Amino acid sequence: MKRNFQNINNKIWPIISLLLLLVIWQLVSTMEVVPKYMLPSPIEVISALISEFPLLMSHAKVTLTEAAVGLSCGIILSFIMSILMDNFKRLYQAFYPLIVITQTIPIIAIAPLLVLWFGYDMLPKIILIVVMTFFPITIGLLNGFKAADRDTIRLLQSMKANKFQIFRYVKLPVSLPYFFAGLRISAAYSIVGAVISEWLGGFEGLGVYMIRVHKAFAFDKMFAVIFLISILSLLLIKLVDILQKKCMPWENIN
Repeated sequence: MKRNFQNINNKIWPIISLLLLLVIWQLVSTMEVVPKYMLPSPIEVISALISEFPLLMSHAKVTLTEAAVGLSCGIILSFIMSILMDNFKRLYQAFYPLIVITQTIPIIAIAPLLVLWFGYDMLPKIILIVVMTFFPITIGLLNGFKAADRDTIRLLQSMKANKFQIFRYVKLPVSLPYFFAGLRISAAYSIVGAVISEWLGGFEGLGVYMIRVHKAFAFDKMFAVIFLISILSLLLIKLVDILQKKCMPWENIN
């Protein structure tokens, strides 16, 4: 009973904060502290979201496809690289600085080059998403592998366990919390990466829609698509939480 009350209490405060923010926004817009055409009210934004919903869903389908493919490729590449780097010290020393360097390059600077090299189709968008999602997952996995108990590993080695068995029974279970922590970040990044890549070249997607309504000064529709992008990112993060509970049932035991 106490735990249920605590869960409800934890959820109420974010909702209250959000409602308070919307009320302040509505007042600022109504009083025209900021010109109304620049800051539409939440009511106008919700109205635009409802009226444009079919079109937004059509564009969202494209963006979600790009995000899903890019994130999946990022996960696979992260697992391959992190396993290789964990097993080969020289490879770790050679590639870890390069992985860090990739995060210092502004994504907005990479995107035009990818469009120039690979065209306006889905490929450059997927590559950009992989670049954005690769780092958090890889670093999380590497930290998870290093967190494995050395005494347990030595015990298995004394029992003639091979590297795969050590990975399966020790390193992988320990690294799962680190992996899902990185995956939450990457899941949100995948949507943002898809939208950014669509800004700079594309025919469909939420980023393309955003550019069109921005040029038309339809800021209510602009805020509506921002709302939708935030909602999609939150849904992906929630999906990761559900997946973590399925993959780590022992964490749910009281």
